[in-house]
Amino acid sequence: MTRPARLLTVVLNYRTPDMTLRAVEAALREQADLPAELVVVDNASGDGSFEAIKAHVAEKGWPVRVIASDRNGGFGAGNNVGIRAGLSDGSAPDYVYILNSDAFPDPGSIRRLYDTLEGDRTLGFAGSYIHGPDGDPHVTAFRFPSVAGELEGAARFGPISRIFAHRRVPMDLPDTTAPVDWLAGASLMMRQSVLDEIGLFDETFFLYFEETDLCLRAARAGWPTVYVRDSEVTHIGSVSTGMKGWTRTPPYWFASRWHYFTKNHGTAYAVMATLAHVAGGLLWRARRVIQRKPPADPPRFLRDLIAHDLSALMPIRRPAPSLQKGDA
Repeated sequence: MTRPARLLTVVLNYRTPDMTLRAVEAALREQADLPAELVVVDNASGDGSFEAIKAHVAEKGWPVRVIASDRNGGFGAGNNVGIRAGLSDGSAPDYVYILNSDAFPDPGSIRRLYDTLEGDRTLGFAGSYIHGPDGDPHVTAFRFPSVAGELEGAARFGPISRIFAHRRVPMDLPDTTAPVDWLAGASLMMRQSVLDEIGLFDETFFLYFEETDLCLRAARAGWPTVYVRDSEVTHIGSVSTGMKGWTRTPPYWFASRWHYFTKNHGTAYAVMATLAHVAGGLLWRARRVIQRKPPADPPRFLRDLIAHDLSALMPIRRPAPSLQKGDA
């Protein structure tokens, strides 16, 4: 008799212990009828989160392992800690489900992802329809970034958007289950055999673009990603990252973007993507002045993008220290 496919759920915490516990409780409820385990990874919070979560789990008697990462290497690195931990008996699961600490699975959501991957063995990853607490849909289904997509996204100009509609990175959310290029990692189930083939999250990314890169590697290996409309998850969003409160885009966002393009398409393509973004951004800023439109980017975004990519393209070369008498 064939054993049922086993699932490992990984919830990553960074200084949001109360919210993480809410996510864990919701996940435990939704995977109760599945052959599943759950592990919480504290991403070196350093604020007592690990101890608080561990104590609460023990008090509740939840079947949950709580482990601590020895460093905060970012989203991908933290999830990799949980994935590498595997199941409690030391074996690997058949599926890995990553769930944000500020995401709460609605009834039937985890089961739908599990059944989707079980029902079609050609699929690599499956992700949920994400909505806010008030029911508003979050855009979490995307096309892979490209030169044309950079121009379209930065220009925010109707004629350009119509020409490059098929390259626009954020997708109109499908009404039914459908293949997509990549999905945000708030609620994403992955086939373990695919991860064994293509590798885990690239830990060069601290935050952002790591799911994009992972889905691209899977697609290139012949494993598509599917958006499962009837798997619904409530998501608050940007709690750990603080993105909603950004007054300036952090350097790690630019570093992740540059690494994604250079790794997957080469330096020349990355330069073209940045030039396209700058061209679109300048067009948008001209329209803002003429039409008195409000700003749409964080302050200094375009200047920070140019400065970062020039620095990455032409790193400062410091002369090697000369040997002094007695150094050898």
